[in-house]
Amino acid sequence: MNIVCCDLEGVFVPEIWINVAEKTGIKELRLTTRDISDYDVLMKKRLDIMDQNGLKLKDIQQVISQMSPLPGAKQFLDKLRQKTQVIIVSDTFDQFAGPLMEKLNRPTLFCNTLVVNDDDRIVDYTLRQNDGKKHVVEALRSLNFKTYAMGDSYNDISMLKTADAGFLFRPPENVINEFSEFPVCIEYSEIEEKLYPLLKD
Repeated sequence: MNIVCCDLEGVFVPEIWINVAEKTGIKELRLTTRDISDYDVLMKKRLDIMDQNGLKLKDIQQVISQMSPLPGAKQFLDKLRQKTQVIIVSDTFDQFAGPLMEKLNRPTLFCNTLVVNDDDRIVDYTLRQNDGKKHVVEALRSLNFKTYAMGDSYNDISMLKTADAGFLFRPPENVINEFSEFPVCIEYSEIEEKLYPLLKD
C-alpha cells in the first residue's frame, strides 16, 4: 500500500508566520524554517517576539481565519486523496490549523500543540515528538506502507530522506543548493507527473 506525507505551509497554504508579520508589521516574524533550520531556536525566537509585542493567540487566529489555500492546492489534494492515502505532517499547531483544514476538505493532520495561559498568551509549545515528520514516515514504513513525501523547507528534509521517494515543492534556493538529490517541482502538475506513476507500483 502507498501513502503520501505532505508538509502544509508553503505546500498547500501560505506561511502563517509571514502572514502574521505582514498583518502586524512585525518584520522579525517573517523568519520560517526556510531561514532557520533549528525549529526550537526559531519557535523560541517567535515566542519572545510575540511577548515583546503583546501578541496573543486570538491575534494569530484572526490572521489565519483570513487566509486561503494556495491556488490549485485543494484541487491537487482532492485528486491525490482519490488515488491514495494522504497525511499532512506539519510543525504547525492544533490551535492554528482548524480553519485551514476546513478549507482543504479536512485531510488527516499530524501536528503540534501550543501551551496557552489564562490570559490567551502563548507561553510555550509541545512537540508531538522531536523530528516528528521523520518518525511518521518511519512508523508507516514499519507497517509496510510504501511512503512518498513532499515539502519545501529544512524541517522537511529528514522526512524526504526517510521516504521511498521525496520531492521538494517550491523550495528556496538555499534548500535547493544544499539538497540537490531531491527533484524540485514548482507546479502541482509536476508533482503529479513524478508521483502518480510511482503510486501504480
